[in-house]
Amino acid sequence: MRRNVSSRPVAAVGSDPGKMVRAVTTTLSVGVALGLSLTLAACTNSAPAPTEAPAVTESASPTATAAPALVLDPDASAAANLAYFDSVASAVTAIDGRSYVDALTAAGFDKTQMEVTFDRTEVDLAADTIQFAVRFNGECLLGQNGPASGGYHSAVTAPLASGTCLVGTTRSIDW
Repeated sequence: MRRNVSSRPVAAVGSDPGKMVRAVTTTLSVGVALGLSLTLAACTNSAPAPTEAPAVTESASPTATAAPALVLDPDASAAANLAYFDSVASAVTAIDGRSYVDALTAAGFDKTQMEVTFDRTEVDLAADTIQFAVRFNGECLLGQNGPASGGYHSAVTAPLASGTCLVGTTRSIDW
């Protein structure tokens, strides 16, 4: 017995252009993904490379020359003294203005030329960053440290029109 299959409704992909485009796109996407997977798999070495012990050779070790010690050069520019300023300020472990002023003073910077921001805010919270500065040979060595600033940062800038280095009200250095 033979059936006539042409009398049944058949949903062909080709009967709807949208379905046909999706089918072709899907087929191409799967084909490209499969091709890339096989290509990458072929380039991968599945066996671990044999390890060999590195050859150790004895040689006379060169004598390390120590970097010259950083020192304050009062006759040089602020930029020339920035590395020294950084070495002093970055060694301070407490994040409070007095610690920076005291360390910079002990390192030879002139305390009368320093500025520092307050350790506490106007609502009596610990400041989340401290700024400090030294006017030095017509320029400003600026430092900043604290969690809100992402750690220690420094710069050399020109003084403000007011002759100061820091903007706003600063703490009196009276100790």
